[in-house]
Formats: sequence, structure tokens, C-alpha cells
Amino acid sequence: MKEISESFKMWIKDVLASFKTLFFWAIAGVVTGALVGPVGVAFHYGLHYLSEVRTENRWIVFFLPLGGLLIVWLYNLAGMKNDKGTNAVILAVRSDGQLPFRTAVLIFISTIITHFLGGSSGREGAALQIGGSFAATEAKLFKLDEKDKKIFVMCGMSACFSALFGTPVTAAIFSIEMISVGIMHYSAVIPCVMSSIMAYRISVAAGVEPTSFHMLSVPKLDTDGVNIIVHMIPFAIVCAFVCRLFCYTLKKTKKVLTGKIENEYVRVLFGSFIIIAMTVISGSQTFNGAGGDVINASFVYRVPFYYFAVKIIFTAITLGCGFKGGEIVPSFFVGATFGSFFAPFFGIDFSFGAGIGLIAVFCGATNCPIASIFMSIELFGTEAVPFFALACGISYLMSGNTGLYGEQKIMYSRLRPEYVNLRIKDKKE
Repeated sequence: MKEISESFKMWIKDVLASFKTLFFWAIAGVVTGALVGPVGVAFHYGLHYLSEVRTENRWIVFFLPLGGLLIVWLYNLAGMKNDKGTNAVILAVRSDGQLPFRTAVLIFISTIITHFLGGSSGREGAALQIGGSFAATEAKLFKLDEKDKKIFVMCGMSACFSALFGTPVTAAIFSIEMISVGIMHYSAVIPCVMSSIMAYRISVAAGVEPTSFHMLSVPKLDTDGVNIIVHMIPFAIVCAFVCRLFCYTLKKTKKVLTGKIENEYVRVLFGSFIIIAMTVISGSQTFNGAGGDVINASFVYRVPFYYFAVKIIFTAITLGCGFKGGEIVPSFFVGATFGSFFAPFFGIDFSFGAGIGLIAVFCGATNCPIASIFMSIELFGTEAVPFFALACGISYLMSGNTGLYGEQKIMYSRLRPEYVNLRIKDKKE
């Protein structure tokens, strides 16, 4: 009887602890989403409005050098000359890296400047920094310990990503999967989901339209499955190598520019003039900004074959010389445009190929296959999920030890169930 009594007491203690944790993190998630959501909405509208102004007034791109100088000056003024970008958010979760509130302010302003003046960058990477920084400050106000602070940071990341992109499930899963490849922080599932949903509801109420794409043709698994899979496997492999090219070019360009031009003011001026020259040569602003219109067009008609390569160059120079923003939307651009033109050579419809390319390149670049599968559902619906899941698996396997974030750790090998504990920038597995 004594053993039964002790077991019952332990069971009660465990249940109470579970309820306490559930209550705390559910409330914390809702509060974080309520705080970060409006910031994500403001960020969305700021980017959207100013990008439209630039599109209608193409001469604005000639002010890109001034914007670059302002960004460098602001970061120096704030004492963040050696800012790590999204890697700082990763370090704040995985270790005891600091994520001050000024990170959110700086990346908010500098990303808007970059987009407004014609730099090529994304927004979701910036959203991770904004949300993570806000949540880290929130955790400090509540005087939480380091372990709880890490979960708060992931909550903030989920909330801002969700508010900006309109994919609440992807936002929650992405934040807990991207930190350490092969290990997911399941203790953060409830707060991340709650914050993501809250921020999503705020963004929808504010009129932000969730991101989604429409593929003109979607194969059927029961009738076209085998034939499509036979054609899709080599296509997904090629997409993985496009991902390798994208990540390598971004990192190599930044390394060359910082190595050859030590003065950050001169570096950003140099990059600005190159972006302006390429914009003038192209005769349009197709490759400036995030490129959402081109991504949408990739599902409607076959875009030119060189679009993906030119976007890689624009983005590499923009981020490499000192401008700010994210890399995720450019990865969408690269994957969708590559798939749109090249998929028919593999016997795949161009519109469906654009979708596969978008998800496959995103998956390989972020090393987040589970989040990528959920993203395919939230962006395209459920009809083609088996094909997207296979493409994610192939891209994750074939993209190798690469990725957008150098501080991301690969805890378990992508080749076998083996513990490796390597950073992306270690260059071997």
C-alpha cells in the first residue's frame, strides 16, 4: 500500500506540474503573440508600401548608396558593428548569446531602407530577429531564467514570422527546428503554437493577406504518382544543387567583399554601385526587393532561364556588402523561377515544378524538412503533399552540409542515425 501511495503522490505531482507548465506557456505564448504580432503587421505594411513607391518611381534606386551608408552608421552608432544577423537569434536559443532590444529596432529600419531603395533581400530572416529580440526583452522584464528565455525567443520568432507570412503552423515548427538540425525543441511547441496563432489572428484582422500560391496543374497520386515520382526525383536532386549554389554564393561573396574591402562604408558604397549598374543594365527592377511578383508569375508562365541566377547575384551582393534583410524570400524566388523554366525538361509541368523548386530550395537552405512540408501545405494546400514531402527529403539529403545560417548546428547526420554535432560552417560531416 505504501508503494501505491507514493506512486499516486508522484502521479499527482506530475499532473499538477504539467497543468502549471501548460497554463504558464499558453499565457506566455498568447502575450508574446499579442506584443509581437502588431510589430510584424507594421513591418509588413512598411515594406509593402515603400516597395510599391519604389516600383512606381524607379529613380529611387539611385539613392541606394545613401541608404547603405545610413545603415552602416546606425549599426556602428548602436555598437553592433559586427552584428551576426539571424545567427545571433540562433545563438540566443542554443547558448547564452545576447539579443538586445536594439536588434529589433535596427533590423526593422535597415530592412525597410534596403527594400525601399532597391536592395535584393527578404523579410522573414529579419522577422526572426525582430520577434526574437522583442521576446528576449520580454523575458528580461519578467526576470526569467536562461532556459525559459530561450523558449521566449522561439515564441517571438514564431509570432513575427506568422504575422508577416501568414503561415502559423510553419512559423511554430520552423522556430523549434532550425536551431539544431536533427533535434527539435518540443518543450517550446505549446508557446510557439500559441504565439504563432495569436500573431496570425492579429495580422488577418489588420488586413494582411496570408501568403499562398496557386499551381495551375497538380498531379494525382493515385493516377500519375509513379510517373511523376520517377521524373521528380532527378529534378529534386538538381534543386538541391541549386540550393548549394545559392548558399555558397551568398557566403563566398560576403567573405570576398569583407576580405577585400575592410572599411564597411566603402564596402557598402561599392556594393550599391554594382546593384545600381546591374539594375540599369537589366532595364527593370525585376531583381530588386523581395521579388514577390516574379514568384507569383512563375506559377502562371515559364519565366526566362536566367532569372534564378541573376537573383542569386543581386542578393549575394546586397547582403554581402552590408545591407540588411532576410534570405528566405530570395530562396523562394530562386527555387520558383528555376523550377518554372527547367521542370519541363524533366517531364514536369512548369507550374508544379515552380512549387517543387520553391519548397525544395527552401528546405535545403534552412535544413528544416518538417517545417518545409508544413509550409507546402499552407502555401499550396494538401493535394500535392506526398510529392512535396519526397522533394523535401531529397533536398535535405542532397544539399549537404550547407545552409543559410553558419551558426546552425547539425546534431545528427543527414546520411545515417549518427551523432555528429557540427556547425554549418564547419564544412564537413
